Amino acid sequence: MNDPFIALEKAVGEAGWITGDDQAPFLREWRNQYHGKAAAVVCPANTAEVATVMRICHEHGIAVVPQSGNTGLCGGAAPDASGSQIILSLRRMRRIREIDAANFTMTVEAGCVLADIQQAASQVHRLFPLSLAAEGSCMIGGNLATNAGGTNVLRYGNARDLALGLEVVLADGRIWNGLTGLRKDNSRYDLRDLFIGSEGTLGIITAAVLKLFPLPRQTATALLACENPEQAIRLLGQLREASGDSLTGCELMNRESLRMATEHIPGCSDPFGVTYPWYLLVELSSAQPGHLLRSILEQVLESALEEGALPDGVLAESTEQARRLWRLRESIPEGQVKAGASIKHDVSVPVSKVPAFLHEATALMEAEIQGVRVCAFGHVGDGNIHFNLSVPEGGDGQRFMAHREACNRLVHDLVNTMGGSFAAEHGIGQLKVAELERYRDAVELELMRSIKRAMDPAGILNPGKILRRPED
Repeated sequence: MNDPFIALEKAVGEAGWITGDDQAPFLREWRNQYHGKAAAVVCPANTAEVATVMRICHEHGIAVVPQSGNTGLCGGAAPDASGSQIILSLRRMRRIREIDAANFTMTVEAGCVLADIQQAASQVHRLFPLSLAAEGSCMIGGNLATNAGGTNVLRYGNARDLALGLEVVLADGRIWNGLTGLRKDNSRYDLRDLFIGSEGTLGIITAAVLKLFPLPRQTATALLACENPEQAIRLLGQLREASGDSLTGCELMNRESLRMATEHIPGCSDPFGVTYPWYLLVELSSAQPGHLLRSILEQVLESALEEGALPDGVLAESTEQARRLWRLRESIPEGQVKAGASIKHDVSVPVSKVPAFLHEATALMEAEIQGVRVCAFGHVGDGNIHFNLSVPEGGDGQRFMAHREACNRLVHDLVNTMGGSFAAEHGIGQLKVAELERYRDAVELELMRSIKRAMDPAGILNPGKILRRPED
């Protein structure tokens, strides 16, 4: 068959072939910052169809942009403007192949929505702990391809730590079946870790064996007021020690970020009668029954209050109140959108350096942009801070965004001097290709390029993402 597009349409059938105006939802990432064109959108129904699509594209030199839920933040799943690429959407591959409760594993296809995986695990009294704001629409293939983080990393790790095995379709259409449920296996190179976090540039993840955990039977949640980030870090350490490392979530929010949630998002309200500079949302959980964790949390907070190390705190008295406290944290990104133009930084530094970073970065931004609103929040338990900036009250958004490159350089340079990362959990995509080249070691970059050439010699897998294309 000479026309590759006729062959592609035949490979996925009418239900998996999308052209014309129906492509629109696939052509831009959800923040609307990256737009592109595609020759077609193909939606394979199974791994064999993915393999057929890749064989055809490899033979004809057609570039492929893998896409799951399209909820990424760095343009990693958006096509370029050429109109020559195809988007390979995994949304039809939503089968949960197996749940092995005794082995604490489940095998799922890449198009499974994260919330559906969580629910399926819960039905067999197990927990899949990956939790993101977009969990109702993001898909596990994209979670793994970007090594997603989220709110439970402190206790359970990133997506990489939650996958035991993968099934991957390679650039030439071959299938690597690494779907193992083993926790100990030193019989080979760990190929799994090549693909997790590679954003579809080395292969297309089609299925995964995920780790499960016992369902929590007790939780204790509190929102703590802090005078400064140093207090928050001390409380983090005290809670980890006192609870036997049962701290599941630990989220830091400055006053501006909390204000954006309470002012712009219905159902969000400040539980304190007065305002504080910083807030720490903490949650402890355990599979053991009882109320021990609540007692531990109360003891740590009472001690901190007596010592003057904690200005105030609200301990959730019910599951509903805990949900309301979490809603404050989860509503910050939407609140910032409604507050106007913003410049975002997804960075990480060692936990011990979080206070210094926040103080120094805030001073740099206030010197760069008069009246800037610093919206700093994130997963302080693992050192990941979303250090975002919002346009000054009444300011011009376009003029504000003209500072983006200067702000990025100041923030990322500071993070680099502290031994941190300019890409903590959102990946590289298109957004941070130049940053990768600026901050990573030349030897490391060449190793990455060598792996890319070996795995995808024709350069058809998600070109221009993570690594610059040779022609660019």
